[in-house]
Amino acid sequence: MYQYTEFDRQFVQARAEQYRDQLTRWQSGQLPEDEFRPLRLQNGWYVQRYAPMLRVAVPYGELSSAQLRVLATIARDYDQPEPALLDDAQAAQDQLGAIPVASGQAVPSRLGYGYAHFTTRQNVQYNWIPLDKSADVMDLLASVHMHGIQTSGNCIRNITSDERAGIAADEIADPRPFAEIMRQWSTLHPEFAFLPRKFKIAITGAREDRAATAWHDVGLHMVVNASGEKGFKVLVGGGMGRTPILATTIRDFLPWDQILNYLEAIVRAYNRFGRRDNIYKARIKILVKAEGQQFIDQVEAEYRDIVGIDGAPHTITQAELDRVSASFVAPVTHPASTPGAAPVQPQEPEYQRWLQQNVAAHKNPALRCVTLSFKRLGQAPGDATAAQLDTAAGLADRFSAGEVRVTHDQNLVLPWVHAVDLPALWHAAREAGFARSNIRLLTDMIACPGGDFCSLANARSLPLAEAITQRYQDLDELHDLGEIDLHISGCINSCGHHHSGHIGILGVDKDGKEWYQITLGGSDGSTLSGAPATGKVVGPSFSAAEVPEVIEAVLDTYRAERLAVNGQQETFITTLRRVGAEPFKAAANAARFAVPGHQSNSASAEAQVA
Repeated sequence: MYQYTEFDRQFVQARAEQYRDQLTRWQSGQLPEDEFRPLRLQNGWYVQRYAPMLRVAVPYGELSSAQLRVLATIARDYDQPEPALLDDAQAAQDQLGAIPVASGQAVPSRLGYGYAHFTTRQNVQYNWIPLDKSADVMDLLASVHMHGIQTSGNCIRNITSDERAGIAADEIADPRPFAEIMRQWSTLHPEFAFLPRKFKIAITGAREDRAATAWHDVGLHMVVNASGEKGFKVLVGGGMGRTPILATTIRDFLPWDQILNYLEAIVRAYNRFGRRDNIYKARIKILVKAEGQQFIDQVEAEYRDIVGIDGAPHTITQAELDRVSASFVAPVTHPASTPGAAPVQPQEPEYQRWLQQNVAAHKNPALRCVTLSFKRLGQAPGDATAAQLDTAAGLADRFSAGEVRVTHDQNLVLPWVHAVDLPALWHAAREAGFARSNIRLLTDMIACPGGDFCSLANARSLPLAEAITQRYQDLDELHDLGEIDLHISGCINSCGHHHSGHIGILGVDKDGKEWYQITLGGSDGSTLSGAPATGKVVGPSFSAAEVPEVIEAVLDTYRAERLAVNGQQETFITTLRRVGAEPFKAAANAARFAVPGHQSNSASAEAQVA
């Protein structure tokens, strides 16, 4: 992991002290609300539907066990709402009512507290920390080199990467040193503090894209050219939201030492030409789509000026790359099992399933990469209690050199596990509830906090996720269905990445009531999903009670249509692409009539979000 220098430590501590001063002046009335608001946002402090929300940056997804324990402390000691505030929130949710999911069943909203929430962009969020405690939390984060800087605002946000960065068996080069150099370059960059809209960068060094790079403002793939030189393939203009667009490749090969100069050119062009008159058309994806080759030409012109006139000031020297890379050498690890003891290989079928779904190959043949599943009945996707965070930190110390990674799919990964320790780790993880072998299966779904917390949401996501999880608890059935990406968003902002799900669910507002669109065929660009793609709407929106029935109908259609190839069943996404969407659409739209109290909704899906 990157080791903070004395400058880094002083910088983060000074930022926390600065924020405490701002908070004190706001509390005393010396700093007006309209002046305090941008200052707290620049440190990751939002005010959501019911209470403040803190977003903590986890650069490229890496956490130490010490940092994980501090996140647990914040969940335990500070994510505690004032009783009156919680009462008001509960009253509002009671008025909305529980979401019916089947005859005689209903799932209420989850307004629990004492949780941390892992997001799809490798951040951590809290939903109930009172603002008068916010400076204390900033100090606590700074004590382990963490903060919320640039997790909000129209700036370059947290830079994300593959959770297997530096350890993947299919890796061309470790992207983490470059991600760290980009983090340092972009943090409080004076020219890019007030961009037309937020700006997100993802980087991967592997052949398989596990970082969803095509869905980012800038996506970077490490590549090797015909001469054996390392560099980057550069994609620009991806994004979800109201207008889902896949990124355009604007450079097939850029020498690695020029990446900061080229990023500077991209963001300068965006800062200069991006729209500021319409928030819905302000993202770089709209600029790239509208201008096409003209935008690429402008970037190249800016890059030539930076290199030729400015003297390429951000060129990365080999010495600087070596300095930063020194923080990312593989740790010295030793098996946790007793030296010389014969490894015990459990024969339980569930252990074999866990090896198949939760354990991945490592570039070091003696090691493995292990995913801890946080997806379980009664717990929202991405949520982790203080006790679970402490337990995960203990597992990291015992089995993974004190390090964990946050995944795009809202789980945690142990990146340095010895193969001989897998049985012991499985037993410990199973006792903690982290060993469910559902990674990449239906219940390993992505979901945003939705209307339970977010003031932007049109509908609740978490009760719907719970309803589907309830229905698919049988591991035999889950493994028979195979690998399926299910993504749920509470609104068109797409924080749950519904556009890239094999099955996507989007909450929409219809006359003040919660309805849901279903999309099929999306992809984030991983090997499992194939080329990145946007899911297509299957028909008019569905009520909450209808959605689980629709999902079941879609999956029943898959089972009826799939083929066995060389003894292996086709995956859901392969079958969908082979037979087309029509059988699935017909099944989905027929399923609504099986729900008691079915309500007709003949309006087009597009009209629901116009």
